[in-house]
Amino acid sequence: MTRIYVGNLPFSATEESLRALFSKHGAVENVSLINDRDTGRPRGFGFVEMSSADAARAIEALNGTDLGGRPLRVNEAQERPRGGSPRRF
Repeated sequence: MTRIYVGNLPFSATEESLRALFSKHGAVENVSLINDRDTGRPRGFGFVEMSSADAARAIEALNGTDLGGRPLRVNEAQERPRGGSPRRF
């Protein structure tokens, strides 16, 4: 399974619209849009999970395409280290 980062989303984007867009390129396992922790408003990015072969096709086809007047940034998600800042003594 490959996790795909989808950035520069219009705030009107929904999980259903993202699923429909990516399902044209293969089976979509999971879609999640990220909301601001404090306000609950969309942050303009999300993640889609697909098989590796389907993900490669979707990234190639959708990176830079227009959704709601905004060019999407679509690439393989990079793991981000967990935790806060290093402790200072």
